[in-house]
Amino acid sequence: MNRHRTILLIALLFFTTITYAANWQREQLLSTRNTSLMLTAGQDEALKFAYYGDRIDESECNNIHEAWVGLNRDAYPTFGSTCIYSQAMQATHCDGNMTLDLVVKNVERKATDRGEILSITLQDKLYPYQVIVNYESLYDEDIIENWVEISHNEKKAVTLNRFDSSYMPIRKGNVWISHLHGAWSAESWLTAEPLEHGILEIRNTDGARNGHFNRPEVMFSLDGKPTENSGRVIGAVLCWSGNYSLRIDTDKNNAHNFFAGMCNEASQYILEPKEIFVTPRVAYTYSDRGIGGASRNYHKWARNGMVHNATTQRDILLNSWEGVYLDVNEKEMEQMMSDFAAMGGELFVMDDGWFGNKYPRSKDNSSLGDWVVDNQKLPNGLSHLINTAQNKGIKFGIWIEPESTNSISELFEKHPDWTLQVKGRAPHYGRGGTQLLLDMTNPAVQDFVFGVVDNLLTQHPDISYIKWDANVELFNYGSTYLPRNKQSHIYIEYHRGLVNVLKRIRDKYPNVVIQACGGGGGRISYGVMPYFDEFWVSDNTDALQRIYMQWATSYFYPSIAMAQHVSASPNHQTGRSIPLKFRFDVAMTGRLGMELQPKDMTDEERSFSTNAIAQYKVIRPIVQLGNQYRLVSPFDNRGIASLMYVNDDASQAVFFAYKTQHFVNMNVERIRLDGLDADKYYTIREFNIAPGEKPCHLDGKTFKGRLLMNVGIEVALDKEYASRVLLLEESK
Repeated sequence: MNRHRTILLIALLFFTTITYAANWQREQLLSTRNTSLMLTAGQDEALKFAYYGDRIDESECNNIHEAWVGLNRDAYPTFGSTCIYSQAMQATHCDGNMTLDLVVKNVERKATDRGEILSITLQDKLYPYQVIVNYESLYDEDIIENWVEISHNEKKAVTLNRFDSSYMPIRKGNVWISHLHGAWSAESWLTAEPLEHGILEIRNTDGARNGHFNRPEVMFSLDGKPTENSGRVIGAVLCWSGNYSLRIDTDKNNAHNFFAGMCNEASQYILEPKEIFVTPRVAYTYSDRGIGGASRNYHKWARNGMVHNATTQRDILLNSWEGVYLDVNEKEMEQMMSDFAAMGGELFVMDDGWFGNKYPRSKDNSSLGDWVVDNQKLPNGLSHLINTAQNKGIKFGIWIEPESTNSISELFEKHPDWTLQVKGRAPHYGRGGTQLLLDMTNPAVQDFVFGVVDNLLTQHPDISYIKWDANVELFNYGSTYLPRNKQSHIYIEYHRGLVNVLKRIRDKYPNVVIQACGGGGGRISYGVMPYFDEFWVSDNTDALQRIYMQWATSYFYPSIAMAQHVSASPNHQTGRSIPLKFRFDVAMTGRLGMELQPKDMTDEERSFSTNAIAQYKVIRPIVQLGNQYRLVSPFDNRGIASLMYVNDDASQAVFFAYKTQHFVNMNVERIRLDGLDADKYYTIREFNIAPGEKPCHLDGKTFKGRLLMNVGIEVALDKEYASRVLLLEESK
């Protein structure tokens, strides 16, 4: 009887295994409105990547295998029995074994309100080590996000030496990569280059910010040199604010192998038994409408949650920084608010220099961490300034840098152990020769940073806007909080701590507008943008250079997230003198603001600014919430740049054109518009006309959309720094 029962149990177990194995199809297809990703997930076999591109249906899966010969790659390659190729993961088991051999053990699919999540569990053949490879489709945005979850049940900790979020093979061909790089005040320079044999790595090791130098976003143009409106494009964005590595290994076996994830340099991760290590997401998109089509997918994705509150129009603001720098005082703040309100402004932001008690913030070498009002500069406190703003009919905002302190500060005197530091070594200082980063791995520090915002907003609930700055990279790689064997977690745990704080802030204060500033564009990153409403594109406010920076940034980020300010002339960074109209026309393509002292303007300049602000309010819904079409790139060196925004029903559009070079007898090409309804008629009205000038020849004329897009328009750009803003409205 027992023997029969044993046989029955074995049979049931075998039947259960067979049934379990048959619970999913071998070919796994995940689709959005216009794209599909296909994987081969055979039971107890390696997970294979099969296809990513135009949408297909299940009946075409076999055709993919039949037509696509020679690119049979693991979907998540690991270091193991074969070691000659690049890998997404490498781990050292508790017994010293450094190999992995992962096979498919389970496939799960779960519907969401925006698409579907496909989770494929991979199990090592020898060790109780597991990786869940996740893909989430966002149907309307044509985005597929990819990330992994790593865990194990070994007797002791496992060391993760490489832990990429994602891998994607791209068939070798005439493939070009577009990526952004730069430096402080020269962020977001665009480079497009063909992918050749060898390894191209794009990475950032700042530690605290990852937007100044190389940026964690790329575009792959599959049909040769990238173009705006045609050709197949794959975009990839790593949603992580810390150190990262994007690697493209072009091998002799017909593939460009793309890996994306946290940078593993000085970041070995000690994974305890049953702990789950979740990597950041990589957001892929595919378009057959060139770089522009991929960009619009990312813009829609950003507005649907990846930029905080990105469906609400942003206010027009004046920031005090270039107007007074650290010389903040009550009378001048009142004067700036009064002047800006008179020009139609909506929000005043008091920048650095308002705080410090024992150590007043008069230079950039003290006071960070001492977030109390300097009563010498502001004798009536913040409440007085907030009331003054309200009496002028505008909102009030304030600057903070909560992740940092100075060695000259009350905070450092009280909590020297709260800074990142290396025992026995003299500290390396940042800005001002005294700046240090707080140890965001420490929960007590996280509580303090949350408290900086919470205290301000509890005491002054009418503060509408916070400029959150980060002016120093991660020096002094040591933590008094983390244990000795996990010091290599600092780069990772710093950003986990930061995100924990940002989540707490957003849970309590969802409606306060917060800008991510990182010493300029250092915090342009989807790792933090779900918690920030906008970012500061660059500390460089020169309008000519901003055309290039804003153009490249728009490859991945929508206009509503881009803070763009009109500053003084000559410009404080470049010394260049540029007409006020040109400066406004450039700043109007994003969230418009000003960065100057209004009392230094002439009456004519104030009058022009008042009119420009009023006209921006008319076009703001189209610019901030519309679909962007880049028409003529400044990077093509054709002497002009042009772009436009179109609302969702194509009933309104705003067109911008700039002269970026000026020569005698210079030919200005005809510009073809995009995004309009071919069958609609549009009446053109010129906006923001320079003082003493008449509207251009297009003003008041009506054209069919098809003509505007197929033939284009000739725009008068005769002078140096000439620019045009045209509003197109459907003619009923």
